[in-house]
Amino acid sequence: MNDGSSVAHLVSVLRVELERYPEGEKLPSSRALMERYRVSPVTVSRAIAVLVADGSVVSRPGAGVFRARPPVRQQSRGDVSWQEVALSAGPAPGSVGEGPSAPRGAEAGGLLATLAVPPPGSIDLNGGYLHPSLQPERALAGALARAGRRPGTWDRPPVEGLADLRAWFARDIGGPDSVLSATDVLITAGGQSALSTALRSLAVPGAPVLVESPTYPGVLAVARAAGLRPVPVPVDADGVRTDLLEEAFRATGARVFVCQPLFHNPTGVTLCLERRREVLRIARQAGAFVVEDDFARRLAHTDAAPLPQPLAAEDPDGVVVHVRSLTKATSPSLRVAALTARGPAIERLRATQVVDSFFVPRPLQETALELVGSPAWKRHLRVLAEALRSRRTTMAEALRQELPMLQTRIPRGGYQLWLRLPDGTDETALAAAALRAGVAVTPGRPYFPAEAAAPHLRLSYNCAVSGEELREGIHRLRQACAQVAPDAGAVAVTGPPPSGG
Repeated sequence: MNDGSSVAHLVSVLRVELERYPEGEKLPSSRALMERYRVSPVTVSRAIAVLVADGSVVSRPGAGVFRARPPVRQQSRGDVSWQEVALSAGPAPGSVGEGPSAPRGAEAGGLLATLAVPPPGSIDLNGGYLHPSLQPERALAGALARAGRRPGTWDRPPVEGLADLRAWFARDIGGPDSVLSATDVLITAGGQSALSTALRSLAVPGAPVLVESPTYPGVLAVARAAGLRPVPVPVDADGVRTDLLEEAFRATGARVFVCQPLFHNPTGVTLCLERRREVLRIARQAGAFVVEDDFARRLAHTDAAPLPQPLAAEDPDGVVVHVRSLTKATSPSLRVAALTARGPAIERLRATQVVDSFFVPRPLQETALELVGSPAWKRHLRVLAEALRSRRTTMAEALRQELPMLQTRIPRGGYQLWLRLPDGTDETALAAAALRAGVAVTPGRPYFPAEAAAPHLRLSYNCAVSGEELREGIHRLRQACAQVAPDAGAVAVTGPPPSGG
């Protein structure tokens, strides 16, 4: 039984036990609970914390844990149906602001799907964060402890972020000869926050914004929540189609293009050298910004070719607004990222962030600074690169064995494979059948800004427990395919050509 299920089990047992206790009676000691239920001290501590949080018990340091007063019966929850009218109401005819209305709510279905926790017993091939076994937990704990001992850790940080952390990001993004400096960097609460700040700062509501197709659903959610109009530009094996990008700028008058040039999510492709130059040329000519989401820079595999520089490192004119996050390579809770820009744009970004959230908590910034400055950081990246390569190879081999006709092209970075399903396959039904079979996968539809050309699935290999669990997950997917997509032998995983797995 894993630690999470042990805690849940102990909580349920203690809830039953508490029914026998009068208000104010003391519970057995932690040691007694450990011996009675054969669990660890951590499990007991977390279970008690759950009961304290929901008001079942009261913890008194030095005295013990006591049964709390039974909760008062809740009053009627009332009638909230009026909100349906309020939330959908637009401006009255003839009022200020009349005109085409932007969506008033965020369309976060695709984003929430990737954050959903699969049911107990299911294998997770859906998520976007590292399994705890791949996270640098010891290094993070050490960094957090050292940060906590720094004088001023709980003081208010500068709104732009700690100067030393901003300087580190400037060097990390631009290299030793970069035009970027600490003054060009804004620290944000993760990559999603950075994307939100960038799009709401650089485009006005109702404006078009060019996006790759397919693309990360979080980009689409941010754009639509800001009242922007995502316009798709197709991606092929060499990255975004620059001929169609130029055409899209001309046709729409857009002033922003969002892209993932390295290990693109979901396809895994990397923008080729010729197109990298074209993207910058086309954007300059259109007088537009390129928002470069460099989320996978630290997710390259050990067999990857040397990585191209970020577009931001090759941009002297301030065309590129760059996003670089530490979250994907560390922990979902280390929500620290950098948003870089040059010229007046950085002031616009700064103003938007201040209005939204003031600043990123200083203890989190201090922890990030301690982590990236320690020897453990580079060791972790080396271990992670090999672990991702191994898991990618395991998943690709399992797909070939379970679906013999499968053709694969494997990216050398990132954490996902992008599967093209046979024409006519209902990808939503397939994902539902897979979940019934005990494996969570992601339908491809939410990754497309407009109609999808073909059905797809995305499979993640970073959030499963082990390689053995990946193999079992693919076996369960095969069972689901037999029910919903019997022609799944024609599935293709897109990306660079395979070499050694």
